[in-house]
Amino acid sequence: MTTGGLVLTTTAAVGASVLAAGPAQAAVPQRAALVKAPAAAPGTAPGRAATAKQSRAAKQKTRAATAVKYAAKQIGDPYRYGGDGPGSWDCSGLAQGAWRKAGVKLPRTTQQIYKAVGKKVSWKGAVKGDLLFFYGGRSHVGVYAGHGYMIHAPNSGEKVKKIKLTRYYKRNFSGGVRPGL
Repeated sequence: MTTGGLVLTTTAAVGASVLAAGPAQAAVPQRAALVKAPAAAPGTAPGRAATAKQSRAAKQKTRAATAVKYAAKQIGDPYRYGGDGPGSWDCSGLAQGAWRKAGVKLPRTTQQIYKAVGKKVSWKGAVKGDLLFFYGGRSHVGVYAGHGYMIHAPNSGEKVKKIKLTRYYKRNFSGGVRPGL
């Protein structure tokens, strides 16, 4: 409809009528674009699951840093078979003690730890705080300190130390886990 140089148009936008006025030459019907929001899980707001996952990952990262820091403080302590600190450690006792300090309870032996922690990691996928297992039967464990280093209690007569992970360890790697998730 044209009145005095104006065109009046009626456009339906999502079930509602809209009356628009403008110059006669600019009268073009407008269409409403319908954008569907992503579906959320029942009982959650959109993005809430992703936020919870990020929160869990952030919490794990903080715990991992605490575990590595604690393990590093034990460097120089003597190895003792069955040692679970403080003051002397065996490999699984050190891993267990470090993660206990971070608020995560782990079983006592290397095999039990590997079996109990659900998140498995590869050699290349290891991040700070992961527990790396070596040899047949996963008989040795160390705390990955990042940048190719591990803190572990090697064996009788030695002390807790931080070492560079060489090809020897890569050849004897038998799995890894990420506690705290």
